Amino acid sequence: MKQAATGALLGLAIGDAMGFPTEFNDIAQIAAKCGPWRRMPLPLSSGRAYVTDDTQMTIALGEGLIEALAAGPLTAGRMEPPVRERFVQWWGSPENNRAPGMTCLRACEALSRGGTWQAASEVGSKGCGANMRVAPVGLIPGLDRQQRSGAAQLQSALTHGHPTALAASDLTAHTVWLLAQGTGPAELLPLLREYAHQARSVYRADWLGDLAEHAHDPDRVSFTARGWDECLAVLDRLEAALAAADPEIDPCLATGEGWIAEEAFATGLYCFLLLPEDPQAVVRRAAYSSGDSDSIAALAGAFVGAYHGADAWPQDWVRDIEYRDRLLDLGAAWDT
Repeated sequence: MKQAATGALLGLAIGDAMGFPTEFNDIAQIAAKCGPWRRMPLPLSSGRAYVTDDTQMTIALGEGLIEALAAGPLTAGRMEPPVRERFVQWWGSPENNRAPGMTCLRACEALSRGGTWQAASEVGSKGCGANMRVAPVGLIPGLDRQQRSGAAQLQSALTHGHPTALAASDLTAHTVWLLAQGTGPAELLPLLREYAHQARSVYRADWLGDLAEHAHDPDRVSFTARGWDECLAVLDRLEAALAAADPEIDPCLATGEGWIAEEAFATGLYCFLLLPEDPQAVVRRAAYSSGDSDSIAALAGAFVGAYHGADAWPQDWVRDIEYRDRLLDLGAAWDT
């Protein structure tokens, strides 16, 4: 077994840790700090490769999903309470000290006060905090397409309610699922484009409730289409970038700096598609970037890890990664 779930979760954390010290740096600063990108080390502090809120929230989501699934088939009603609880626990944790995004902090604080989650959601934010944590949804065995889509959008909507955040989370989870199932790099973009076109007129009321009414679109379909159209546009940008791809150039110049959800998705996927047979090079190239390096590299690591499985990662990297045991427990639950 290639252990796709373990590979994806470890890859996400490894990419996150590698991009942690390069976020907010330009390429010249990263070069001075890390040397050539192809030899970029996994950074250690006191023998540990520390991660950011990207991995912390991924674990929170994954463990919340484990609890929800223990109660029966995955539905919005079963998923929202345990995932909400773990997001709030993350918000209040002393380990939440890794420069988390303001949207996650504001929304989780609002969730902690009770009331409907739709009222807490930041419907104006499409930050990448929505989809940098969604990989677990694409790794759970036995979900059907509708459950994966709904769960991906709901976990985003608990904090980031912008329609593009919802769509990018859905598209990211679907990408992880396709790669875990063995979809090849050459097959990927046409499948993602088809998926986005089919989804652009479908409002997931069974998972989102009245979220769209908290925005300012004329109707629910317009709300949904707004997000998917931005994802389709970034897929066009990704395809154009791959036609003139150069692994020696900052990937953020090709598909965006990754601070927003659709660009984090596209730039992480670009790094994977540049170097699909070299997992270590994928996370190095993604972390050695001028934008939201940790989130881009976390997504790139999840993609390449889902495709290659657990053996993608050197044992010393696995040994040193923060939260290793919790990541391995989640992977084992879904690889069995």
